[in-house]
Amino acid sequence: MGGKSIRTSALVFAVFLISAGLALWAASGEDIWNEVVLLGGQQVVGLLALSLFNYLLRALRWWLYLDALHVRLRLLSVLRHYFGGFALTMTPARLGEVVRMRWISRETGTRLEQLAPLVLVDRAGDLASTGLLLAFALAAGAAGIAGGLPVAILAVIAALVATRPVLFGAMIDGLYRLVGRKPRLFVRARRAARALQPFSVPRIVIPALSLGALGWMAEGYAFYLLLGWLGADVPLWSAVAIFLFSMMTGGATGMPGGVGGAEAAMVALLAIQGVPLEISIPATAIIRITTLWFAVALGIIIFPFAEGMAARRGNALENR
Repeated sequence: MGGKSIRTSALVFAVFLISAGLALWAASGEDIWNEVVLLGGQQVVGLLALSLFNYLLRALRWWLYLDALHVRLRLLSVLRHYFGGFALTMTPARLGEVVRMRWISRETGTRLEQLAPLVLVDRAGDLASTGLLLAFALAAGAAGIAGGLPVAILAVIAALVATRPVLFGAMIDGLYRLVGRKPRLFVRARRAARALQPFSVPRIVIPALSLGALGWMAEGYAFYLLLGWLGADVPLWSAVAIFLFSMMTGGATGMPGGVGGAEAAMVALLAIQGVPLEISIPATAIIRITTLWFAVALGIIIFPFAEGMAARRGNALENR
């Protein structure tokens, strides 16, 4: 492995260690682990299993996107990359997705420029899945989610634009005609729009939406179960809507992992449902441990193996 590759690996591992430290500090600083004792061991395992189901389905979606780019990888390798990237969830600029692409590039020889659309289409897939699921939950009778329907509609529209190259390109052209400046920036945007073409066909879009919706529904259902175990009588679709809306709100803040915004929204929406703070605060803490922090913990465990295996299989393209 060349000097450039060694320096890159050292930098990535340093970021990994910082991420691990942030995870441990955040999980212990508020002593939220004490809240977990409110539940039995089987219940905690059940919550973690539903979260793991979500991660697996989203990793399968990533595999589907790779197939659309004609990048061939074994499913086990894709799982290793996807789960390992969770270690960097709490770092800015979604470094986990960049590292995933770097691992794929090293193992397959695919240039990073060819893999770049994965970041956009994966985010669009989550937006579309959560937006559609939120809209369905609201239609199924979820109440007390002020602004939920507009957010769901906007999420679906944004995802539709991001995954329809022709529409995306037309919007870029229209924006350029309006602004009339920075032509190079708009040229790059047009290229990015064309790069999304492989993901816009029905054989990719339909399974991707289905996998995403099932995955996020699993975590919403986990939240519903948790509220019931803690003594809060919240209907299923209301619990799912609260969970999804909180995740989307947290993501909109731009904070890594949606920390702060997601928790505040969840407690506030539960209060609207009549759930007292002595239940809503532990419920929020526990669901974040078993979703966000569980993912980070898995990533921290898997990251060194993923980085080590990618380093051993490093492709010559990286050192050019």
